[in-house]
Amino acid sequence: MSLFRDDGIVLRTQKLGEADRIITLLTRGHGRVRAVARGVRRTKSKFGARLEPFSHVDVQFFARGSELVGRGLPLCTQSETIAPYGGGIVTDYARYTAGTAMLETAERFTDHEGEPAVQQYLLLVGALRTLARGEHAPHLVLDAFLLRSLAVNGYAPSFSDCAKCGMPGPNRFFSVASGGTVCVDCRVPGSVVPSPQTLVLLGALLTGDWETADACEARYVREGSGLVSAYLHWHLERGLRSLRYVEK
Repeated sequence: MSLFRDDGIVLRTQKLGEADRIITLLTRGHGRVRAVARGVRRTKSKFGARLEPFSHVDVQFFARGSELVGRGLPLCTQSETIAPYGGGIVTDYARYTAGTAMLETAERFTDHEGEPAVQQYLLLVGALRTLARGEHAPHLVLDAFLLRSLAVNGYAPSFSDCAKCGMPGPNRFFSVASGGTVCVDCRVPGSVVPSPQTLVLLGALLTGDWETADACEARYVREGSGLVSAYLHWHLERGLRSLRYVEK
């Protein structure tokens, strides 16, 4: 029997029995972890209120054996709130749908439980903090998070230089299968020709140039979101259910 302590973001919850829940978290030190929280669905449980999606929490786990992720699910025995991001997210539809897509994306990119994914964890914490504060439009925050998640997992798209031969940009053609913008010689069937302003916007979101992103016109934002969605679906090999509800 071992005790573990870590901080993480609650990704989702599932009912278990009459009063328990299975909590899925993305933690700093152990990656994605599923744990049982007993009694949290009872009306008087203060413990359960801290383990809702979007919550940033410090959690203590009780596991059988020397590893947190083993044969059975560990128990979540204690939780302290670090930041209740849900309070600034669930009351606004645009923020809520964008945040839900972020949680689903983080879970999909951490498909092996118990494997640390520190960069993905830090990205999620920062994105939820920005979303909860309302510093930028929710769909822009979401697209920035999706692009950076792709980058830290080895799928960084190119929005200027040719993704195949490296020819300096700007290049006009965009191919999801090729990894981003491509030159005339490297163009493949299915390539699209987005607006130059759209490619500038996506590059700004990837690098964190919020001044450029916030000033972009709505039509380029919509076109950019479509490219981000297509690129994400290509690398995840199936779509995100939550993306269909996101306001554009």
